[in-house]
Amino acid sequence: MSDLPQLLTKLNIQFNDKSLLETAFTHRSYLNEASKDKNRQSNERLEFLGDAILSFLISQYLFSQYPLEPEGLLTNLRSTVVKTETLAEIAGRLELGKYLLLSKGEEKGGGRQNISLLADTFEAFLAALLIDQGIDNVRNFLEKFLYPRIPQILHDQLHTDYKSKLQEIVQTKSSIPPTYKVVKTEGPDHAKQFWVAVIIDNNLGETGIGKSKQEAEQDAAHRTLEKLGQI
Repeated sequence: MSDLPQLLTKLNIQFNDKSLLETAFTHRSYLNEASKDKNRQSNERLEFLGDAILSFLISQYLFSQYPLEPEGLLTNLRSTVVKTETLAEIAGRLELGKYLLLSKGEEKGGGRQNISLLADTFEAFLAALLIDQGIDNVRNFLEKFLYPRIPQILHDQLHTDYKSKLQEIVQTKSSIPPTYKVVKTEGPDHAKQFWVAVIIDNNLGETGIGKSKQEAEQDAAHRTLEKLGQI
């Protein structure tokens, strides 16, 4: 954790409660090693709060910045902005994985590059920033590091309803629409990750990842469309 001041300098942020910041970067696997501080907590509770504040601030931003867009588009755009892959991309740019406290096993397994862990850490950091400095500083942080991603998402049409698009394509060749199957879940109830595979003509296809079944289904459809050369 001695490197955390380096991160704060890079982000131009100062924390009043350093222990809160440390908690944001503590993965639950770290607590499983017997030699660790018994009073230390993992970042799961902060992640829970960060997920909620991120959804609120993104909703507020989209509502004000895109006044002519319908609710459906705003909903899809928000889902794309806050999905695991987008948050992990931003966390990767900020090198948040470098500062994570992980178990030896989790680190050997590539935990510092794991998109789910990176997204979770991003949300936990937001919550720590909220508690330590208030919502305006969280908003400033997002305006600097996340909101600039939104125009590119719109340009690339990453907020498209991929499930509907895939269904349209499949039904030109088959009378059976695509279905989706949860193949794996991981994490506590308040921060569960879902792996969902798309099934086309009874064949198991691409697998998507998300913080809800719906998000994972969209991701699976997106991956399938990419494989088919449709996006």
